[in-house]
Amino acid sequence: MDTQAIWEAASPIWVMVSAGLVLFMTPGLAFFYGGLSRARSAINMMMMSFAAMGLVALVWLLWGYSMSGGGTSIAGIFADPISHFGLTQIGGEDLVGVGFGATFAIITVALISGAVADRARFKAWMVFVPVWVTLVYCPLAFMVWGGGLLSADGAIGSVVGEALDFAGGLVVHMAAGLAALVLALMIGKRTGFSAGIHRPHSIPFVMLGAAILWFGWFGFNGGAAGTIAEAGLIWVNTLIAPGIGMVAWLLTEQLRDGRMTSVGAASGIVAGLVAITPACAFVTPLGAAAIGAVAGIICCFAVNLKFRVGIDDSLDVVGLHFVAGLWGTLSIGLLAVPLEDGRAGLFYGGGLAIMTAQVVAVLVTTVFTVSLTALIAWAIHKTIGFRITAEDEEGGIDLSEHRESAYDLETALAYTGEGREQE
Repeated sequence: MDTQAIWEAASPIWVMVSAGLVLFMTPGLAFFYGGLSRARSAINMMMMSFAAMGLVALVWLLWGYSMSGGGTSIAGIFADPISHFGLTQIGGEDLVGVGFGATFAIITVALISGAVADRARFKAWMVFVPVWVTLVYCPLAFMVWGGGLLSADGAIGSVVGEALDFAGGLVVHMAAGLAALVLALMIGKRTGFSAGIHRPHSIPFVMLGAAILWFGWFGFNGGAAGTIAEAGLIWVNTLIAPGIGMVAWLLTEQLRDGRMTSVGAASGIVAGLVAITPACAFVTPLGAAAIGAVAGIICCFAVNLKFRVGIDDSLDVVGLHFVAGLWGTLSIGLLAVPLEDGRAGLFYGGGLAIMTAQVVAVLVTTVFTVSLTALIAWAIHKTIGFRITAEDEEGGIDLSEHRESAYDLETALAYTGEGREQE
């Protein structure tokens, strides 16, 4: 048995492992976001990620998988949502792909929560998650990966060329970043929003979360590898880009601010990971290094723009995921090695063919995501309301929404030896 035959035989097992890695990324994101938020918001921030896991699992079971690629195309925008309702007639190895796809939908919507830290009603989030996944994520996944508009045979892809997005620059990171921007604008700023006011309450949580994300990202990028050679390239690129992204971010901080920070290191890792996601199978390791370096620099500057333009993207979802996702998506048009369809990036003599397809895909993703997210957010705002009161925000959203606290010192003291003696 040759190596490719071995790979094909073992591929379902690798996809299952990858799905587990990607699912683990969402608790990692919970630590990352929880650490970046205030102590009085940590529970709420982590709960938003965990809620996404349960809600998207339900959506995926009932209609999400069908809409994203499991059924007959409807106008090239989404697939028939009832074709595999309840995952009927799906079994065997196909279920492995179903689970893998679900984990991508989960992490995508969870990413959005970072833009509304401290001030979004949890019941509103519980409504937003399934509606957004249904109306935005599933159609985008179908358009890019499921044979829809932007695919090789789609109405748009057949004209300008297939959009290249190996693991989610368009579908995951740009979509999440754009949705985060819409929510941040519609919900408004936190009370007292300004540079330096809302500091991370637990930098160790931030570093732990970044480490878990990087670990899980090897499954995120590598789960769809078609050959051993491709898997090896993806693995190395997923190591190099975030590593270089971290170094580039730290050097940028040093030159700009005179110091390097641990939050900057974690953010640089995420910037590099996001940027290499769409390009991981299409570029060389040197190309991955260039992508990571640029991502670390531009995202380091981008996250501070919110203070200049007055948009409270609380945990920098736009500055990290949209900006790095956009750069990673467009970088394919520059750095892609010759592909099976004959296309190549500009730097490899392929002209602007890939770049044209990527730009069109970016525009479609932007218009579709912004318009649908704005409609969803407006409907929730007008019905149940999206924002907590100023008083609840001041007292802490953990208490007002969950009646819990991440660090309840009085309870802790009650269970010390001294406390038990007093009882």
